[in-house]
Amino acid sequence: MSSNKIQQWFPWTEAPVIVNAPMAGAASPELAAEVTKAGGLGFLGCIADVSENSPQVAKLDADLTKIRQLLGSSATTPSGHLRVGAGFLTCHPSITNFAATALPIIRKHKPAAVWLFAPHEHIRPQGEIVRLLKGLGLGREHGQEAPPRVFVQVGNVAAAREAIADGADAVVCQGTDAGGHQFRRGMGVVPLLGETRRVVDEGGYGEGVCVLAAGGIADGKAVAAMLTLEADAVVLGTRFTVAKESIVPDFRKQIILEASDGAISTLKSPFNDDIADSDLWGSLYDGRAVVGPYHEKFLAGASLDECRRGLREEHSPEEAARLINTWAGAAIGLVRKEQPAGEIVREVREEAKQAIRKVAARV
Repeated sequence: MSSNKIQQWFPWTEAPVIVNAPMAGAASPELAAEVTKAGGLGFLGCIADVSENSPQVAKLDADLTKIRQLLGSSATTPSGHLRVGAGFLTCHPSITNFAATALPIIRKHKPAAVWLFAPHEHIRPQGEIVRLLKGLGLGREHGQEAPPRVFVQVGNVAAAREAIADGADAVVCQGTDAGGHQFRRGMGVVPLLGETRRVVDEGGYGEGVCVLAAGGIADGKAVAAMLTLEADAVVLGTRFTVAKESIVPDFRKQIILEASDGAISTLKSPFNDDIADSDLWGSLYDGRAVVGPYHEKFLAGASLDECRRGLREEHSPEEAARLINTWAGAAIGLVRKEQPAGEIVREVREEAKQAIRKVAARV
């Protein structure tokens, strides 16, 4: 599938299409709006709790309202969709309430895309959620709007096949260099994207399923590389965590900006969730975060219990929070400056074009 197809879905975008990852705790309404204004596809940060009266659902409603205001007269497409996407983590037990709580928000605001990630090993909701989202367009012949395009984030080919079978419009191939959460049994974006592309093409899905690249991509040269692997669009995460519109705290932005050599300065491990006592993700996922003193202790042989005890007993809660949970990918060393989100999109897009021209001249 050419990038023209994804541009048909999202007609305000410019090639190559740049997408900000829907990072919880980073992607604000302002960030998503600025990415979209610059010709990218902006996403709000994913929410997890969709229980009745959930503050996260209420915030999603408010954030989508705010984006409509930020985009102004150009907020919607000719088909009536809001020119941004919303995201959901499907590992939270409340996901069974999606139809009652989240779906009405999607119906109300009509975001152009919905991103799904991380079904729990004992909760497999995504097929039903895709069906519900597609059902928003069943009455199109009677004037009802078309449904949002559904993106499903995957980390291995088995998950990609499942997403396609569930009816996903776009499969986001997240390689293991990514920051934040990902499949424990994942692989690098190059083989994952290549094999998923083959599954889509050989399965006859090429006219209906987009394939996106994510994980370890922080500049235009990396975007150009993904385009040669036939990615329809490219997702950046860590680069956007230090955008001016990102809601990542300033001290974490500074940690990211000062880091180099992602192989040393970040760690992909269940330890990042275990040390924080997070039980959201289940056994299928781990995460990549910036290495701090307790990561170093753990890597040197200290037990998890020893690290937890030290974090709890030797630091105030505020100090302890600063020592963990700075999520960032292996391309952290390429992220060198804080910029407006729209400037990132335009800069990366132009770098990608220049990189392609340079390579083309050599061959």
